This record gives sequence, C-alpha cells and structure tokens, in this order.
Amino acid sequence: MVDPDLDRFSSRRSTVYATHGVVATSQPLAAEAGVDILRSGGNAFDAAVGTAATLNVVEPAYTGLGGDVFALYRTASGETGAMRACGGAPAEATIERVRDAVSDGHPSTATMPMTGPHTVTVPGTARGWEATVEEFGNLTLSDVLQPAINYAVDGYPVTEVIAEAWKQAEDLFTDEHAREAYLVNGERAPRVGETVRFPELGESLRSIADHGADVVYEGEIGEAIVEEVRSKGGFLTIDDLADFDVEFPEPVSTTYRGAEVYELPPNNQGLIALEALNIAAELEAGAEPTGSAARIHKLVEAMKLAFHDGHRYITDPDYEPIPPLASRGWARKRATAVGQEALEDVSVGVPNANAEDADTVLLCVADDEGNVVSYINSRFKGFGSGLVAGDTGIALQNRGGSFSLDPDHPNRLEPGKRPFHTLIPGLVRFEDDDWAAFGVMGGYMQPQGHLQVLSHVLDDDLPLQRALDQPRWRYREDGTLAVEDRFSGSLTAKLVRRGHDVRIDLPSGFGGAQIARTDSGTLSAATDPRKDGNATGY
Repeated sequence: MVDPDLDRFSSRRSTVYATHGVVATSQPLAAEAGVDILRSGGNAFDAAVGTAATLNVVEPAYTGLGGDVFALYRTASGETGAMRACGGAPAEATIERVRDAVSDGHPSTATMPMTGPHTVTVPGTARGWEATVEEFGNLTLSDVLQPAINYAVDGYPVTEVIAEAWKQAEDLFTDEHAREAYLVNGERAPRVGETVRFPELGESLRSIADHGADVVYEGEIGEAIVEEVRSKGGFLTIDDLADFDVEFPEPVSTTYRGAEVYELPPNNQGLIALEALNIAAELEAGAEPTGSAARIHKLVEAMKLAFHDGHRYITDPDYEPIPPLASRGWARKRATAVGQEALEDVSVGVPNANAEDADTVLLCVADDEGNVVSYINSRFKGFGSGLVAGDTGIALQNRGGSFSLDPDHPNRLEPGKRPFHTLIPGLVRFEDDDWAAFGVMGGYMQPQGHLQVLSHVLDDDLPLQRALDQPRWRYREDGTLAVEDRFSGSLTAKLVRRGHDVRIDLPSGFGGAQIARTDSGTLSAATDPRKDGNATGY
C-alpha cells in the first residue's frame, strides 16, 4: 500500500524560467544531469537522452534499458517529428505456443501473463537513445551517458517516493539475477536515504557508450538478454534483436482552441487523446466554467468514448487497419452519444487489466536553439517482467503483457507484432515560435492527463505550473470516476447527480506531469508535485 502521508502535497512552486535551457522530469538528480549536458554544449536532444539514461539508474522502478522509448519534437530548423523505438514479439511467439506454455494444461482458457519470459518484447531503448543523439544531437552517445554511468558506479541516496515504489516491487524479484541486481544483499528494497550502486548496470552503460547500441542487439549484452529469456522458457532470439530498427513516423495531430496538438500514431494510444480533444471541442466543454461539474462531465464523457474506440481498434498498423479516430467527422458522430447523464457500460481496457496503472518516466527539454523535446521511457509496469539479463543489470520489460491470446482480438499476439503501447509524449504549437513539449505518466492516465492539462492551458490560460497543479479526475476501467480529495464535496455531489460513480483516490493515482516551453526565445518549464518532480534550467 502507498503511504498516504507521503502522498499529500500542497504546491507552492512557480514556473521555472531560464535563458539557455530547461529540463523537467520526475527526479531531481536526473534533471540536473540534463542541465549539465546543456551547459557542456549539448542541445535539448542530448539532454533528453542523458536525463533518460540517468533516470534508468536513479528511478529504476519505472524505467530502464530493457524497455522502450519514444519522442515528439520540434527542431531548431522548424521540423516537427516523432521517434519510436519499440520492438515487437519474438518471431517464434505464436498464440498457440504461448498458450501451451502458460496454460497449466488448459490452453483454450489461457490469458496473457503480466510477468515472465513471454511478456518480454524486443527492447527499443538503446537504439532509441543512440538514434536521437546521432540524428539531432551536438554530442556523442558516450558524452550523454556519462552522468548515468557515474551514478550507477558511485551511487546515490534513494528518495521517499522511489523507495516506496521499490518496496512494492520486492515480490517480483523471484529470480536470482534480479534479486542480486536490485535488492540490498539480495533480500530487500533499499530504504529512504540509503545509498545504492549498480556496478553491473554501470558496466553495461559503459559498454554501450564505448561500442554503441549494437552491443545490445548483436553483441554480448544481446546474448545475455536472449539467454535469460530462453532459459526461462521464452522465445526471444538474437535475430529478433538484430532485426530491430528505430522508426521516425509522422505525428498525428488535431487543433484545439487554435493550438495544434501532436501525438504518436498507433501502435501508441495517441489517437485516444486526439479523439477525446475533438469530442470535447464538439461538446464545447471549454466554454463551461473552470472546474465546474458541467465541464468535467463533458471531458469525462469524451474520454470514455475515446477509450472505448482506441482500446478496440489501436494495435500495430502493419497487422490491422485502424479507423480515422482523430478525425473531426468521427468526433462529431461520437459526440451525439453524450447527454446530461453519464454514459454507462462503456468498456475500457486492453486485454490485461493490470495495465491500467502501468509506470513510466517522462521528461521534457527546451533549449535556446529552439529545440523542444518530449521524451518518454518505460518497461511498462514497474521493474517489468521480473527478469534481469544475466550479469548486465538490465531489467527486461513486460510490454508483451498487453497482447491478447484471443485470435479475434485486434491486439492479438503475432510473431514480430508490436503490442498496444500506452506511452505517449505530447507536443503543442501555440504560435509559429511558441511550442511546448508535455506529457503525463501512468498507463491509461496518460491521455486523460493530456486532455486535462491542455484544457487548463488552452481553455483557462493558466501558467504552466498552475495547470499541472490543478486537481485531476480519472475514469477507471471498472467504470468509476476517481477524483483527488481536493475536489470539493459540492462538486463531487454534482457529478454523482449526473450519474458518475465517484471515488476519492490518492494523488499518485493521477500521474506525474512535465512540460517545457519555448516562446519566442523565452524558456519555461514546470513539473508535477505529485511525484519527486523537478524542473530546472540555466
């Protein structure tokens, strides 16, 4: 259980302003590492990779080399783009083989597990980091990995929030390699203030710095990953790793209140955020008073419909066609379903319900060249599959837990297929020279957070920090509407009268958020007080 005393907050933060660069993320040491890279001549892309790599070490319960990474960005030259480093299922992984492996003798009723070797998909992080620096950075991969290497080798003291997340994951570490890598003396999670070191992970990071990402996909680290998965009964091969390439897809976008909002296309859930924005626009939700039951009702109903559609259709587009969920015409039709009463029985969720509260890290960077980057990195849920690759210190993701073993489901497991992906960085253009990178962490909270933060910025014209500080709601897979306890009793009562099944939840259930903005040369950033967030600059 989360400690409720740890989970309270009352923010008195101000938006951070700086001249040369800003970094916003969920851990102060990582934010400072990013700023140091900017001071050393790096740009926003270099700082993004350096910050992400440092988070791999100082916030290991949420991210790591064994996961995937994505970006949305606007470059100094004016290019808008996306980066997707997300691997697929092993070529040997079929529904029939996985059913037989996990069924306990009853393959027809088997469901996809959330841990273990069959949840490990090809990790995209190392190639994603390398591609980001090579395509857009000023420095080398070796340069930007140095802060992460230093923290892994020299150690750092663990903060309260991270210690709590680590403790909750103790039971996941049943394998010897995992216990040796991530538990103190192989027995327990580190305590608050205790200094931890990751010498094996430090060596892996140093190997990547010296030899490039190929060592993860074709070299000794890759061999250790394959050996770990196959020794536990999985199907991953070195060919699966070697065949992996980073993609640079075109972002998808819509306009809301005159701003253009960019999201990642499928297999990510960006279309859900865009559909919700479009339905909210059709319902004129932003015209309702700030924080009113009328506005929240319309936003929640827009979100319900977008979840229903996105979780029904979004999958790897190379395997299944996807309807135009982000189109205005689609939103107009869907908006007609919304009335004064809450919609009931709106199904939400990909095959595995445990995905609802998945974990991740997000960071946003802007620099004085005009680059702005939203960068998101995760293993999916906590420490991932529970497997650590030999003596590499690399915990492997469980992203394959999002697959379905139902052969009729669009997100069914298929060889080489990428699963439905929760991770979505965000990007918004307010004016030609006014851009912001943003995002909200936490499984299905991510598109809901995008919708609410954008409403506070675009509908209410709030400063960045105040927009992130506003109390949030969250539509849950069980049909309940969770709200923070800062919602007034009269407001929740009005929502109940509209038919919403309202429940009070702790702030950590509503995601952490970051945002970094460049407005005609003025740089600003903000971060969420719900976690260890830190925004800094120079």
